[in-house]
Amino acid sequence: MISTFLRPARAIGACALLLATVSLATVTLAPSAAFAQNRVVEIVNNTGVTMMEFYASNVDRSNWEEDILGADVLESGYSVDIDIDDGSGQCLFDFRAVFADGDEVVDSRVNVCEISTFTYQ
Repeated sequence: MISTFLRPARAIGACALLLATVSLATVTLAPSAAFAQNRVVEIVNNTGVTMMEFYASNVDRSNWEEDILGADVLESGYSVDIDIDDGSGQCLFDFRAVFADGDEVVDSRVNVCEISTFTYQ
């Protein structure tokens, strides 16, 4: 009679252990909020001058990443959606825009996880 009673108790204990392990694995594997953030930002050029280059580098970098516009330009009065996600999980980026008249504008510590539009005027 004792062995018959212990079998269900062991099975229940094993199930409880399995459920606890699954619950811990689920919590451990859940992505952090920073990785889950949308980093698509609409860059708007309302300066009256064509934007020739645009850079976005996370604040942990010591130099600028590649020109995101590449061979393209951003005419005044137009905008472009840019996914500013370098895979680091970082939300803070420095922006650098270079315009056809030679002006450069640097904006530091832009939180791309909290904004959806960034306008140059």
